[in-house]
Amino acid sequence: MLTLYYHPLSSFCWKALIGLYELEIPFEKRLVDLSNEQDRAAFARVWPIAKFPVLRDDAASRTVPESTILLEYADGLGPRPGRLIPGDPDRALACRLRDRLFDAYIHVPMQTIVGDRIRPADKRDPYGVARARAQIETEYGEAEASLGDGPWALGDAFTLADCAAMPALFYGNKVAPLGERWPGLAAYLARLERRASIARVLEEAAPYFAMFPG
Repeated sequence: MLTLYYHPLSSFCWKALIGLYELEIPFEKRLVDLSNEQDRAAFARVWPIAKFPVLRDDAASRTVPESTILLEYADGLGPRPGRLIPGDPDRALACRLRDRLFDAYIHVPMQTIVGDRIRPADKRDPYGVARARAQIETEYGEAEASLGDGPWALGDAFTLADCAAMPALFYGNKVAPLGERWPGLAAYLARLERRASIARVLEEAAPYFAMFPG
């Protein structure tokens, strides 16, 4: 049995959920409330760093943290309707690159901005937020230029890159709106939101959206 330790509002957990739903892999979800000391302590016994998502494979006695590694692991568990990592080495490399770019230059800076919003007023970092926003804007331009005929990041096949793109762009759009400057990315995000696996993640997260520091 596979168990995913997660929270429905966590952007990196969205990435893991999307991939697992795409692969149609049976798994159990274990919601972790990090503000609850008992929950946090139990989670830390599974993964001492206590950051989600984390996938636990009891059959293999293996704990797999980090969304990209988690999905690469799940992708290799056996024959599935689709694959998140293309079989062709060049396309696999392109897939991993797009995954890292979405994570490192949109997803993580977005979290910097959101994190700053929940700090006490005297602890905020306007310079750090400005740098994060500039990094997002730069990557918006790079990502927009990289989109081909689509519909997905690498063309016809939905891949790990799209799993990474969805939470990065969804939450990124809230702190650094796409607006009319990036019509290709805005259209891509709209297509992502209509995909069944992603619509399911959004529906599951909806009761928690009020917790987002808008």
